[in-house]
Amino acid sequence: MAPRSVRVALLAAALAGSHAMSVEQVPAGMRLRGGVDLGKIAQSVTGVFKGVVSGGDKSGAESAGDGKVTLRLKGGGEVSFDQIRSLMEAEKLSDSAIRAFQQAYEQLVRGDDGMISEKIISPASDVPVMAEMKSAPVSDERAKQLLDQTVVLKLNGGLGTGMGLEKAKSLLQVKETDTFIDFIAQQIISFRKNKGNVRSMFMNSFSTSADTKEALKANPDLLQEGWEVVQNKVPKIDAKTLQPAKWPANPAKEWCPPGHGDLYPALAGTGMLDKLLKEGVKYMFVSNSDNLGATLDLDLLNYFVESDKSFIMEVCTRTEADKKGGHLAVRTSDGQLLLRESAQCAGEDEKAFQDTDKHKYFNTNNLWIRLDVLKEVLDAHDGVVPLPMIKNSKTVDPGDGASAEVFQLETAMGAAIESFKGAGAIVVDRARFAPVKTCADLLRVRSDAYLVTADYRLVLSDDCNGKPPLVDLDTKIYKKVAGLDKMLGADGVPSLKHCEKLSVKGKVVFEKGIVFKGKVTIVNSADEWKTLAAGTYENQEINL
Repeated sequence: MAPRSVRVALLAAALAGSHAMSVEQVPAGMRLRGGVDLGKIAQSVTGVFKGVVSGGDKSGAESAGDGKVTLRLKGGGEVSFDQIRSLMEAEKLSDSAIRAFQQAYEQLVRGDDGMISEKIISPASDVPVMAEMKSAPVSDERAKQLLDQTVVLKLNGGLGTGMGLEKAKSLLQVKETDTFIDFIAQQIISFRKNKGNVRSMFMNSFSTSADTKEALKANPDLLQEGWEVVQNKVPKIDAKTLQPAKWPANPAKEWCPPGHGDLYPALAGTGMLDKLLKEGVKYMFVSNSDNLGATLDLDLLNYFVESDKSFIMEVCTRTEADKKGGHLAVRTSDGQLLLRESAQCAGEDEKAFQDTDKHKYFNTNNLWIRLDVLKEVLDAHDGVVPLPMIKNSKTVDPGDGASAEVFQLETAMGAAIESFKGAGAIVVDRARFAPVKTCADLLRVRSDAYLVTADYRLVLSDDCNGKPPLVDLDTKIYKKVAGLDKMLGADGVPSLKHCEKLSVKGKVVFEKGIVFKGKVTIVNSADEWKTLAAGTYENQEINL
């Protein structure tokens, strides 16, 4: 009888063949009835296939016996991870960060593009709706008990360069002089004063850490030990050689952020995960710092705890405006929830991907995580959370289109939903999803369409009847904050609480005292800035 490793290899190859893919293309998580992970088997025995399976791709990994790992390219040839490991070690990146990047790099070398076919998923259904939950209010005693075991983490690594910023995006002014950081700080302080001693922390990048610390000096209680973890960095990969990209003119451009999936290796690699668990912290609520709708909610926290779920993703119902964003789905082979991003959708599946009646729910990036289960997942997978790699094609110098082509490898933290057994999702009100990604978003939240509550939550005005106004600004003029500041001047934020849609084309300055109602379009075809006078404008088009 053939050796067991060979028998397993042949079995994996035969099963992979039935799915019309090479062994090395079998994704981790593809399971047989009974729960056997075919993808894991295929990837663990790839080295067996030399001389065992003919006609397959020669991709995979082999150990040389000295701790070095040789990776076989899908199209032939070999590369080594050793140079990348040495580079990352020289930058004093943690072993957790290195192993996480190696996982993504091996997917790249295997030719795994991370695509999730419509054929292997089905729409998520029967997702519980928070608004329909009938439960007693959380008592003060229960709230204190829950908050003692909870930490709120804000993702705060972005510079907002897309909006023309050179500082932490969370330092943008949202309402009058208050920034995102001011709102987050006051929300935590209010919770501690009125509900219980919840912990808080930020996941910063090397670019935002100093700015954030400076901004929080007014609230020193938020700068206690463990107030932050710093996002790792990873090397850009030369698209031709699949080795680390080189750019001697500015070596800093050889590195890039690894996406917010870096949350998990950052927590593990800094020792913060172990520290939190040792201190009795069991639950983590994660959200983006630019989403002021994503506040700690006691009812949601209580639901998460009582559900005994290991991981819960807050989702909202998709609309036509959300059709290009990622959606929740179910892997048909084992019923596991997963997240499919647009970059993981092949062209032939795009119509189904954008069908909001079929795939009804999108990820808000508000996540509830059981930290003890996260520790179990890490321990079970050699210190990493299995996440699909997202490959972004760029140039090594973003400002030089003629510079070498590179791959930037990222992961998304929400994709971990498929790595947690017993994970779930819950449909929340759209008010919990109010991110500021563009100047149009910023104008909307600065207006009276959003109000500030006594506990520093940003909520949609009742006058909006549950629908925030649509704002469409000329991206040639208002892509960057400087253009929006020119439009609004010192005090020109218009009233939008009765506005359904506002469109602005061209260079327009708003006077103080403008009210928009219904659908309003403003057009200035000239090259110079023109002023819109104070007054009420309702369901009309104005040509200046």
